[in-house]
Amino acid sequence: MVRKIKKAAVIGSGVMGGGIAALLASAGVKTLLLDIVPFDLKDEEKSNPVARNRIVKAGFDTILMSQPALLMQKKDADLISIGNMEDDFDKLADCDWIIEVVVENLKIKQDLFKRIEPIRKKTAIVSSNTSGIPLKSMSEGLGTDFKQHFLGTHFFNPVRYMKLLELIPGQETLPEILEFIADFGERILGKGIVWAKDTPNFVGNRIGVQGIVKAMQLMVEDGLTIPEVDALFGPALGRPKTAMFKTTDLVGLDTMSHVAKNTYDLVENDEQRDSFVIPEFVNQMIEKKLLGKKAKAGFYKTDLTPEWKRIRKVINMETLEYEEFSKPDFPCLAEAKKAKTLPEKIQAVVYGDDKGSKFAWKAMAWALIYAANRIPEISDTIIEIDNSMKWGYNFEMGPFETWDAIGVAKSIEKMEADGMPVPENVKKMAASGNNTFYKIENGKTYYYDFASQGYKAVEVSENVISLAALKADNKAVKSCKSASLIDLGDDVFCCEFHSKMNAINGEIVDFMADAMDYVDENGAGLVIGNQAAGMPGAFSAGGDLFYMAGLAKEGRYSEIDAFLKKAQDGLMRARYSTFPVVAAPFGMTLGGGCEVCLAADRIVAHAELYMGLVEIGVGLLPAGGGCTNLWKKFITSIPEAVTGADLGAYFLPVFQSIAMAKVSMSAAEARANGFLGPQDRIVFNRDHLIGEAKKEVLKMVDEGYTPPVKRKIRVAGQAAQGMVNAEIFNMQSGGFVSEYDAFLAKRIAFVISGGDVKKNTAVDEDLILKLERDAFVDFWKQEKSVARVEHMLKTGKPLRN
Repeated sequence: MVRKIKKAAVIGSGVMGGGIAALLASAGVKTLLLDIVPFDLKDEEKSNPVARNRIVKAGFDTILMSQPALLMQKKDADLISIGNMEDDFDKLADCDWIIEVVVENLKIKQDLFKRIEPIRKKTAIVSSNTSGIPLKSMSEGLGTDFKQHFLGTHFFNPVRYMKLLELIPGQETLPEILEFIADFGERILGKGIVWAKDTPNFVGNRIGVQGIVKAMQLMVEDGLTIPEVDALFGPALGRPKTAMFKTTDLVGLDTMSHVAKNTYDLVENDEQRDSFVIPEFVNQMIEKKLLGKKAKAGFYKTDLTPEWKRIRKVINMETLEYEEFSKPDFPCLAEAKKAKTLPEKIQAVVYGDDKGSKFAWKAMAWALIYAANRIPEISDTIIEIDNSMKWGYNFEMGPFETWDAIGVAKSIEKMEADGMPVPENVKKMAASGNNTFYKIENGKTYYYDFASQGYKAVEVSENVISLAALKADNKAVKSCKSASLIDLGDDVFCCEFHSKMNAINGEIVDFMADAMDYVDENGAGLVIGNQAAGMPGAFSAGGDLFYMAGLAKEGRYSEIDAFLKKAQDGLMRARYSTFPVVAAPFGMTLGGGCEVCLAADRIVAHAELYMGLVEIGVGLLPAGGGCTNLWKKFITSIPEAVTGADLGAYFLPVFQSIAMAKVSMSAAEARANGFLGPQDRIVFNRDHLIGEAKKEVLKMVDEGYTPPVKRKIRVAGQAAQGMVNAEIFNMQSGGFVSEYDAFLAKRIAFVISGGDVKKNTAVDEDLILKLERDAFVDFWKQEKSVARVEHMLKTGKPLRN
């Protein structure tokens, strides 16, 4: 049989259940969301469907109102139906996948599965999102068929944004069920799959919570402050900005405490069992309901002064009172700032001599030792542990990648000198002459396998292409400081940006021209993409404002125009090239990055796509073909058979997108905004993005690709300008936009509408491109635009003047 998930059910509408339901709906799966009937119903409410569904309705409303959004787009909610576990339980019979997300109570879960067993259809998969209760206990007493279709599927919160999905096989789960869910989770839901064993809190939380609690214990022992620990265990060590304590505030102190206590109770033979005992001051905070973000007070809180000034405060561990704090400063952090690569930053922190370094070394060393000792208890290889921490905790490097970064031999020597117990498996590895956990050979990544005491290739999906591995295998045919051209195989090449935030600078513009020449001579097609670290990351944060600002400051406006002309020519060349060009954007795809995508034949986008033409925020407008190509994207969607279409109806959303600097909050929203067309694709797994873009190139080649013909463009003309100018006047009169905003918006309308021409006039696209350049240069001559750019470069925030 061909297994499909036509309909899924989520039982439990709390934060996690709601998040899973939202993800399934966003992926196009019809989803039934169930919860209990309220216990406190009055007699007159017991037959009222609205009252009986009060709990699940509250969960559904939370899905709709959550910020950041749980749904890719609001209308995805139409795929979610709600009900209660008394009146609607029989509807589970229609479901292909039933996910249990109820309270962590063994008896409740056992009773629920006993109710599900006779109702589920024979092929239905049942999974639990538990993190602390063994699957064996939950499925005790159930039939063989149920157990064969039963497994653990542990999502991480917030479900939409956290990549990790731990899969835990039951003792009798059929291999084909595990294979199917792994593929569905990776390909359709976009998750990174980690195979975990049925051990307490599986992989991610076992390692992650141990690291946090151990660091808390060491902080108390060594007399560090909460801000000091967060400063050390943040970006300097490749960790999120939320570091340890801000992350715990987000998760909830009560949740963290529950995981720690649950683990302590269940791991009697763990050599570091005591590292799950949270410090007493944290217990006191929990008693006082200082639980973190949900309580608006945890390790940190924000107070507002009478002048509405925000003051960040941190809790004093001894008094449990909140105090203002200044940014901590350690010499090791200053050294880390000077370092260029993450390994160099980590080494600067852990091998320094100051108080911060000594603490960071101690906390990290114990975490590395703990991770190595968990193999093969919680996972068979180092891969599962590293991926869990990267995908579940947003670390840039997992524990064993970090160990490589600080040097295995050097760190072992220091651990032993400090009296720390180096794990036997690591000592054996080093003694045999293997001084790294990972290595790259012939474009493949290998990891050290403790069981076989040798290296094995890291298994990845055939859809995954690693640009880093290809470059390590000398597949970069051209390269400069800001970009590379990489051979993806099958005559397809990838133009990769690697400037800061992948901003489009002069070097990239020149390089793209060279890349086009090379592919024209040697290839079948081109992918434009990169694999920037972090989630959501940045495909490209826009144009290089420093370069432009420097030219404007010296009054070299003709050079700005010449640069724009070169950029426009390069992107329009991509548009009309003799081979297919496919852009593969993800995360921040702003300004110039967005313009690159609009010039491509096709876009294969990651589901988390924050795309927009945001130049007005710095007093400019899109002048790399952005105005031209967005307008073309809209009007070329009109079938030729439709005559007399109202161009004003198409003009308005294009104008609003540019004049209001609209940024999509997902690829689905980018499609709704018109930035993605009907032939553009959305991919949920970012690891698959380059591979899927390559497939799209080959598909277009196979279909007999021919370049688009350059034709005149119909524009909305002066009529559209008049319509927009009237609305701008009303907004300015109402104080919604500044006088300068109005000035910029009117010029943007002039450009998009084709200038001083009548409605429905067909013009050469070169005319609109010239209007873009003229407006861009003129804006640079305005003091207020220069002020906006300088403010953005200085603060990272827009200025409204």
